[in-house]
Parts: sequence; structure tokens; C-alpha cells
Amino acid sequence: MASHQLDYEILGSHAQSVEIILDPGETVIAEAGAMNYMTEGVRFETRMGDGSESSVLGKLWGMGKRMLTGESLFMTHFSNHAKRQARVAFAAPYPGTVVPVNLAEIGGTLICQKDSFLCAARGTEIGISFSKRIGAGFFGGEGFILQRLSGDGLAFLHAGGAVIRKELRDETLRLDTGCLVGFSRGIDYDIQLAGGLKSMLFGGEGILLATLKGTGTVWLQSLPFSRLAERVYESTVKAREDVRGGGD
Repeated sequence: MASHQLDYEILGSHAQSVEIILDPGETVIAEAGAMNYMTEGVRFETRMGDGSESSVLGKLWGMGKRMLTGESLFMTHFSNHAKRQARVAFAAPYPGTVVPVNLAEIGGTLICQKDSFLCAARGTEIGISFSKRIGAGFFGGEGFILQRLSGDGLAFLHAGGAVIRKELRDETLRLDTGCLVGFSRGIDYDIQLAGGLKSMLFGGEGILLATLKGTGTVWLQSLPFSRLAERVYESTVKAREDVRGGGD
């Protein structure tokens, strides 16, 4: 199924959202709860799957794949039923950068962290991608089960903080697993030990790192939500301890 050809506008600087411009009859699909606002003429409908499967068996298989990623079985379809252009905007639940990716320009496939997907043109298939390496499976945590976006239209990801785009030319890149947003075909993904025992225990960078190797495009985020949540939690606990200490 050919993807709908969408126009869009990125709004904001530090906490971005994306406004999709729908021609009459066009549809964009998104995770539940990602919509900010929509103009007159846009109607939304919650459906099972991404709308790319035509058969009942395909829909059931798509449901099973989404259950494995921990996502909802349903996706929301926003369609323009008016006779003129209409708009609908989406944003992630925490500050960051919206990353537009034209799937046709990167070979039709994008692998991404399951929480980074924001929305995509109807016709985009949203499935799962298991790591081929057993190390990534047992130790990858958030990186074990990744989402696979396939199609020839636009997909939009969300990166916490700033987004960094790296072009690998038969090169290797090592990074914190939470900093990965997505990567194109031609990139091999694995989880490896960060280094020697001393570095792993006292280096402060964790025991494991993601290793990306090959030729293609990699998108990274400067502030993963897990890291942000950890800092907020630590600050909250410290503030409570300070208050209790002052009360004594």
C-alpha cells in the first residue's frame, strides 16, 4: 500500500511539535494520546493496527506484534473529510525535537526505539524488529525490541533534548542504549560490555553500551527520558531529605 504524501511544519524550538497538513482524503496515523489539536474537517477513529494490513490474518499478526512491544493494540487514524486542507498537530509528552524521516530516501525501512515513534503517513507499516544478537536480547533492556517502520512516506520520531544525526560509512559507533532514537537499513545493532571491570564499576557510564556498525544513518538524542526522569527523581528525593533535615 502506497503511503499518503504529507506536508508538515515543525513548531517550536526546545519542545517541538509537528503540524501535519492534510489534503482532502489524506490520513495520518499516530499513537493514542499524541494529538495536540486539529482543525475543522479532521475526524479521528481508533482502529486495530496501522491500517496497512488488508486481511484479517494480517491484522491479527499486527496486533500480536504490538502486544510484544508493550504498545496499545489500537492506533488513531486522523483523516481530512473536508474539501480543503486541514491540519492536525502531534507532540511527545516531554520536551525534545521532532525528527521527520522520508522512508523512501533511506531504503524504505527505519528501526527505532518503540517510545520514539510519534506519527506517520497512512500506509506505513509499524512492526517489531528483534535484535539478531543474543547479547542485545538478554542485556539490551530498552533496546531489545525495536520498532520497524516500513513504507515510502513520511514518519516522525521524537528525540529527547537535541537530535544528533550521524552518517556511518562502514564505521562503528558506541553509545548509551537510551541515547538511540533510530537507524536506517545497513546498520547492525548489538549490545557489548562497556570496557574493563574497573571502568564498568566506577566509570559512571553503565556496564553495557549499544554498538552500531555498518553504512547508513543513525539518529541520537542528547537527553533520553530515562535519564531525565532519573535526575528529577534524585532531585526530588534530595529536596525532601533537606526539608526533613531542616525540620529537625
